[in-house]
Amino acid sequence: MTAAAKSPRSSSSAFYHLLNYPKSAFIFGCLSILIAGFALLAHNGWSFNNMSVINPKNPMDPSSLARPDQVVVKDVFLQLEADFKGQVLKGSATLTLEKVDSKATQVVLDSSDLSIGQVTSGDEELKFTVGEKQGFLGSAVVIELPKSTNPVLKVVVQYVTSPSASALQWLPPAQTAGKVHPYMFSQCQAIHCRSMVPLQDTPAIKMPYSAEIIAPAELTVLMSAVPQGEPELLANGDKKKYKFVQKIPIQSYLIAIAIGKLESRRIGPRSHVWSEKEFVEQAAFEFSQTEEMLQTAEDLNGPYVWGIYDILVLPPSFPYGGMENPCLTFATPTLLAGDKSLANVIAHEIAHSWTGNLVTNKNFEHFWLNEGFTVFAERKILGRMSGEPMRHFDALGGWKELQYTIDVMGQDNPLTNLVVDLSTVDPDDAFSKVPYEKGSTFLWYLEDLVGGALKFEPFLKSYYEHFKFQAIDSNQFRTYFLDYFKDENEKTNQIQWDAWFNTPGMPIYRPSFDESLAKVCQELKDKWIQWNESTPSPFKADDLKSFLAAQKEEFLALLMLEDPLSVKKLETMEAAYHLNDVNNCEIRYLWIRLGLKGKWTNAIPRAVQMVTEQGRMKYLRPLYRDLYAWEETRTTALKTFEANKPNMMKVAIQGLEHDLKLAK
Repeated sequence: MTAAAKSPRSSSSAFYHLLNYPKSAFIFGCLSILIAGFALLAHNGWSFNNMSVINPKNPMDPSSLARPDQVVVKDVFLQLEADFKGQVLKGSATLTLEKVDSKATQVVLDSSDLSIGQVTSGDEELKFTVGEKQGFLGSAVVIELPKSTNPVLKVVVQYVTSPSASALQWLPPAQTAGKVHPYMFSQCQAIHCRSMVPLQDTPAIKMPYSAEIIAPAELTVLMSAVPQGEPELLANGDKKKYKFVQKIPIQSYLIAIAIGKLESRRIGPRSHVWSEKEFVEQAAFEFSQTEEMLQTAEDLNGPYVWGIYDILVLPPSFPYGGMENPCLTFATPTLLAGDKSLANVIAHEIAHSWTGNLVTNKNFEHFWLNEGFTVFAERKILGRMSGEPMRHFDALGGWKELQYTIDVMGQDNPLTNLVVDLSTVDPDDAFSKVPYEKGSTFLWYLEDLVGGALKFEPFLKSYYEHFKFQAIDSNQFRTYFLDYFKDENEKTNQIQWDAWFNTPGMPIYRPSFDESLAKVCQELKDKWIQWNESTPSPFKADDLKSFLAAQKEEFLALLMLEDPLSVKKLETMEAAYHLNDVNNCEIRYLWIRLGLKGKWTNAIPRAVQMVTEQGRMKYLRPLYRDLYAWEETRTTALKTFEANKPNMMKVAIQGLEHDLKLAK
């Protein structure tokens, strides 16, 4: 709070004393108070031009400072050059603006650590101010608009990003697979685009974009858009210019860029896989079912509107399993298991083409509208491709992950609500499995309630068509659902909407899962728990011979729910199953965690290796938490984190600082 606003009592006290002054002094005093009041209003965003108060936050989105309710960004054209030496993007963003309020004289944008040099409209230079940084929200950029009766105008913002921009990861050659060329990639979700582009960084606003990107000639540029022609070799011969167009309106966090020494392989009629050459053949094999997944998704959800569907396998520091950037899914190299056993993540990102990209949450308080729908759709795709028991089996695993997440976060933690309050919370700090799995469970409940897939799947297709290109909230979903099923009032009247949306903890409904694929996992788990270590081991390699990779995961996940295994049992399990040698990251990660839980020192170097060689938060955070919880390895956890910190993206660092008690 500023000094000017500290004590309202002092103002009333001054006014009381002025009543005892001579008339001239009284008038002068009143004028002084008025001037001070206007100064305070101006400091808080009051405009003498339009006689309105600029809310310190976006009224549609608590995670944004922009004001699209006054002037909205309708289109973005980026002209940027990648400076690898300075680790910055520099150039301009041309914003097409439309006045929502005809009396508006300013446009308010989001930014974070951007250096803005000049703002123009045509030949006119425009006045602008960059507000003080407000924590994770960044800084509001207020641009005075030219006097014009035209409700649509263009402004050009010249700017340079910061070397520490939270959206951008700059990798030196040593941190790439090839070890020769540098690499850069972006990750704008949730609210990091404002550190890469000055715009209205809220999913409530969707706009098309185009770009011209200049980069070193030996590198390839990719974006979440359709490439336009061949890259242009510039006059000096050491740089190339790439052009892209994304015609479909998207939210800011879907603007994505990657630059590296990349190669591609065609994996379908509308798909290529991209990566460094060291992984490109492996990636092409791993994701060879992409077209089948796309066609299955279209059958469920309607036409795929984005044209191309390419996949970029990023360097290991990418913090997520995948990111649904349109036209170019970003994927972690941890998916390269060698047997396609983790390729279902691509089904998740494909599903986002409808759930999140086509129909979008208005803000991240309603994130389940993106992720809960996507998990539900992903499992529908899996069920059609691999059988309904596999859909149930995957959902059963998700239920256990949700239970673990809520146990860690706390049963009463309001961030385990389906709809959360982010008025004072960074969306990154609210990130968890809850919107994914609790949201998917809610949709499963609704499907069961109205009579199954034959009734619910047509509703979903109708929902995507009705809200396509829009950003909505949970109440809009509820209204549309109830209207669609208005003839099913007897059933829909049973829905406890408030309990689903606003109650923390586990869902109030557990689906009746088909547990046929889980049964053998349970039986093998029980056999290990019941084995008396004083008797000969009854276990052999053939125990897992008929298991799918997902069943091996389930077997280990079930053991994680039990009391810690003894070191002898862990050593016996390794001798029988050779789990230390498994390449599938899901199995590897669970096996390491099981060892740490049992305080098996053999697991410590494997845990350190895994958190060092990759940056995916799904693995990082539980492994670091386990290392920190074991007193013998707490120092190891802290030292490893400090050593690896320069190679991590900000969103991963934030989460780990919380897990390791390094931040409040």
